[in-house]
Amino acid sequence: MEPERTFFKTDMFDIEEGEDSETNPEIYGKQFASWIKLKLSNLGYEVEDIIPEDWGWCVMCERNDGMLWVGCASYIDGEVEKGHQPGKEDIVWHCFATFEQSFLKRIFSNREGKTKLEKLKSELKAILHEEESFQIVNEPE
Repeated sequence: MEPERTFFKTDMFDIEEGEDSETNPEIYGKQFASWIKLKLSNLGYEVEDIIPEDWGWCVMCERNDGMLWVGCASYIDGEVEKGHQPGKEDIVWHCFATFEQSFLKRIFSNREGKTKLEKLKSELKAILHEEESFQIVNEPE
């Protein structure tokens, strides 16, 4: 099942030189993921360092009974000349929360994972809506 993503625009985050060499070309979000890490740490999560993935940046919140994490990335809204970084106005940021468990854990203890995920989704939504510079452009119901 595809995770529910929240999309927004902001001029709050910069693209760091070469950051897409750790992900994939034109996939940004390192500063966004660092910001999410700080916000979740302030809520009591013992967040690990952010992890580059091919799709963006992973903010790992927990690895106890499964992996609870937030994905952060970008997409380019419009056309940018090849070899040039997009401007802040050309980027739409997006994020999602997810919880991964082994097959057996899902069968026998799915309720706890769902509870943790719903809590993280709620907190993530509040974090995004509290930031005045974010213009939410698409959000799941």
